Amino acid sequence: MHHLVLQSLPPVFYLAGIFIACFSSFLILGKAKKIMADYVLAIWFMIIGIHLIFFMLLWSETYLKFPYLLGIEIPFPLIHGPMLYLYVLCLTGSAPKRHIWLFHIAPVFSIYLILINFFLLPSQDKINIYQQGGGAYKMLRIYIKVLIVISGIVYVGMSISAIRKYRNKISGLYSNTEKINLNWVYYLIAGIALIWFAVILKNDLLIFSLVTVFIIVAAYFGISRVGILDHQIQESAEVTEDPIGTSPLPNSKYEKNFAGEETIQNIHTRLVALMDVDKIYKNPELNLNSVAKLLDVHPNTLSQTINSIENKNFYDFINSRRIEEFKRIALLSGNAKYTILSLALESGFNSKTSFNRNFKKFMHSSPREFLKSHKVDME
Repeated sequence: MHHLVLQSLPPVFYLAGIFIACFSSFLILGKAKKIMADYVLAIWFMIIGIHLIFFMLLWSETYLKFPYLLGIEIPFPLIHGPMLYLYVLCLTGSAPKRHIWLFHIAPVFSIYLILINFFLLPSQDKINIYQQGGGAYKMLRIYIKVLIVISGIVYVGMSISAIRKYRNKISGLYSNTEKINLNWVYYLIAGIALIWFAVILKNDLLIFSLVTVFIIVAAYFGISRVGILDHQIQESAEVTEDPIGTSPLPNSKYEKNFAGEETIQNIHTRLVALMDVDKIYKNPELNLNSVAKLLDVHPNTLSQTINSIENKNFYDFINSRRIEEFKRIALLSGNAKYTILSLALESGFNSKTSFNRNFKKFMHSSPREFLKSHKVDME
């Protein structure tokens, strides 16, 4: 319900976006092993491609030849927020039930119902309404734009919240989380947030130019670089979850699942032995399930033990042990010839970033500052 008279980028730019969106969709659907997140992403890419087609029709005024298509594109912006959020949920192993999916796209169907009278108008009347900037539907167009802005803000916020919750969850399952690459998801969220900023500015050219750039970059990074075609994140989410393992202190969550004080103490004694004698924390791939298997206990029980006695989740417990190991070997006189990173890796860390972050968290100083305070000169 708006007439675009804009100087824009060459049409081939938008055509490229349409092609890449549709091609990426078919590429994802062609995978041998697909998970729910793949289907959601493929559908979303296809919707973006169709949305760009409608933009091209309006921008080039080709809609005059296809007036029966007018109005179909109006609710499309309300689809992208829910698709982003649903994709994030599926990618992190929290796919909602079908009726929840329908709830998120209900506003789209509602707008189509409201526009029934418009769809029944003669073709020329539809064209006139678009050329007049909305005509009798001008207020409805304003309400829809406000709803679109709210939708974008809400779903970007919900997507970020879902990722944070997921990070908190996996910290109760893994000792190193760097290999669980969520950068791809952050790219998507940042891209959608930028597009919604353009929506707030009410600049259609900017919006669809950003959409085109978004789909090109998303396809490039998603497929060529970070690999949406693997199942790394999904597989990590399928590891036995710990519903009581993320809280650092005993609380009401334990009331129905508490293993018993004697059992907890016994498990803790054996766990400490594994740490002190076998030094299993040196394994950078160590996770809650593997330690539970060594102790022949359920992962939930092990997590409960660590939470209750150590006052930490699994991630912090293992990395605090690694920090202590680094401090021990770094202060040995014969190890001054080694680098800080080599000793960090020897202690069980899998990256410099992870080591530095955890060292500052537990020691409240950098590794170099700690060594300097002990008069140790190490690169």
